[in-house]
Amino acid sequence: MRSRFRSDRRLTVRMTVTMFLLGLLYVAFFAALIVLLKSWLLVVGLIAVMFVAQFWFSDKIAMFAMRGRVVEREEYPELHAVVDRLCAIADMPKPVIAVSTMDMPNAFATGRNPDNAVVCVTTGLLRRLDPAELEGVLAHELSHVAHKDVAVITIASFLGVIAGLIVRFAFYSQVFGGRKDQNTAVIFAAVMGVSAAVYALSFLLIRALSRYRELAADRAAAHLTGRPSALASALTKVSGELARIPTKDLRTAQAFNAFYFTPATGKEPGIERYFSTHPSLEQRLDQLGRISAELGEAAEPGKAG
Repeated sequence: MRSRFRSDRRLTVRMTVTMFLLGLLYVAFFAALIVLLKSWLLVVGLIAVMFVAQFWFSDKIAMFAMRGRVVEREEYPELHAVVDRLCAIADMPKPVIAVSTMDMPNAFATGRNPDNAVVCVTTGLLRRLDPAELEGVLAHELSHVAHKDVAVITIASFLGVIAGLIVRFAFYSQVFGGRKDQNTAVIFAAVMGVSAAVYALSFLLIRALSRYRELAADRAAAHLTGRPSALASALTKVSGELARIPTKDLRTAQAFNAFYFTPATGKEPGIERYFSTHPSLEQRLDQLGRISAELGEAAEPGKAG
């Protein structure tokens, strides 16, 4: 069943192209590992187990890492009411609602499909946003679920995770594994080289898709709620508050930046914006400003109350 979130053909094309390119990378990567390790059963078995674990349990892993827990309507009636209203407007299944007891103001959606999705908000976000701003953030997260880009990012990130783990394993095996014969050393070096190249390529592809999907989610949320200024206000407020969060807390959360409403960096990126999971705040506000003008919204972006 299709939701009433505005469809985004450009997002669909980008997801398809990214998955196709990553698929080619998967095949080349697996073939190289089989040739180097001389055991297709070991490679296929290990990767299959890790893929199933990441795809089916990614929501539980993210919830555990972010200290999130599922909450019922009795605990957070206003939060449930907002999600109920948005899901009714969007004509989509209601996801599981969770809350993370973190002061960092943020939110994320995860899950392999709309019927198995989780939307989680932090207590820091609930405390700082007014109802209209919270509605904008939740609409943004629900659009990720409706567009199925959460599942695509989860699958796409899998190859990078595998490649990164292999690089670490090979490195520590070389450092702490004692003396090895020349052939073993060559094989380890080759595995590290292939894994590092695959990690770099998948990193760039995923970051490019991630930045676009955030803009697509902002657009979809703005059109669904009809209040782009409220979403712009939430973006401005959350970005400003993140700058006040202790660096050590932000560093802990950065592994999940690709899933967040706003990246846990506390600052606007410079040259690193080309490697960022999110577009700049300026880009997002400019887009919402244009949508606000198109809709004839009275308030200016960033000034919704």
